[in-house]
Amino acid sequence: MSRQIRARRRTIALITAPVLLLLSVFYGLSFGSVPISLREIWMIITTDSQSAHDTIIMNLRLPRVLVGLLTGACLAAAGAILQGVMRNPLADPGIIGVSAGGGLAAVITMVLLPQLSYLLPAAAFIGAFATSIVIYFISWDKGTSPVKIVLAGVAVNALLGAVMNGIMVVYSDRIQAVLPWLSGGLNGRSWHHLSFMAPYALVGLGLTIAAIKPANLLLLGDDSAKLLGQKVELQRLLLILLSSLLAGAAVSAAGLIGFVGLVVPHAVRLIIGEDYRFLLPVSILGGAALVVFADTIARTWFDPIELPVGILLACVGAPFFLYLLRKRSNWR
Repeated sequence: MSRQIRARRRTIALITAPVLLLLSVFYGLSFGSVPISLREIWMIITTDSQSAHDTIIMNLRLPRVLVGLLTGACLAAAGAILQGVMRNPLADPGIIGVSAGGGLAAVITMVLLPQLSYLLPAAAFIGAFATSIVIYFISWDKGTSPVKIVLAGVAVNALLGAVMNGIMVVYSDRIQAVLPWLSGGLNGRSWHHLSFMAPYALVGLGLTIAAIKPANLLLLGDDSAKLLGQKVELQRLLLILLSSLLAGAAVSAAGLIGFVGLVVPHAVRLIIGEDYRFLLPVSILGGAALVVFADTIARTWFDPIELPVGILLACVGAPFFLYLLRKRSNWR
């Protein structure tokens, strides 16, 4: 791909991504069992309007949309970082076990320690963080490699999934509230959920700015990065921990939503290249827009049933990812 074509695509992507984000917000706020016009939504948000739809927007749709935005942004950022660190387009928080670690900690909290449910985001982060450390040291042998990390992550992911299923079998009388969460969804998300996930998500997203330079250098390969004076192992560890924070924040509020961290960064990379100065911000905006669009579709197109957004994303994400792989040679 020539520099001119890539530069034009990057410009288009940087303009299109914020527009898609705004459209997803308007779509999520406007549509549902009660359609509401954009003019009325604007008045409700910006004034002390006593509209009949005030409760629907302020207490139901707006917090749900904001949780969806942060969830998608965190998952896409985590996937982009992991794919760069491991130089593997199949790396994402769900595949290498980071999300499973956060999920297991969240399940333990919800099933065994329901009185500590207010600590769910912290528990999810600790679970994701601990899983990342375990994977990192399992793959360590006088250094690590992306292949070793992925293989260790797949094995740990399977183990954590088995433990999670075991807990649900043993405590089958307590899992009704956990099952929708395992499918991944935003049903019932409120200002409470936003308030406990937002600090973790915003800190993690803010730290992605510092991840741009080391992620770009790691793309050169370990030997080249070391020649440039980089502490490769330390940078890889810190970036993996950052992805754990992002994945833990998303898991704590929305459950086990898959494919966002895999498909979005991969699609963006195919279009605009691997430079993290452009890849990270476009992936963050694209992931946020995708989750809100998908959640709105899941709760409106299948009325009166509300389909968990995680199921919809899995059904759409897998075929789309295969399509991207088929078209990759044409986009280079």
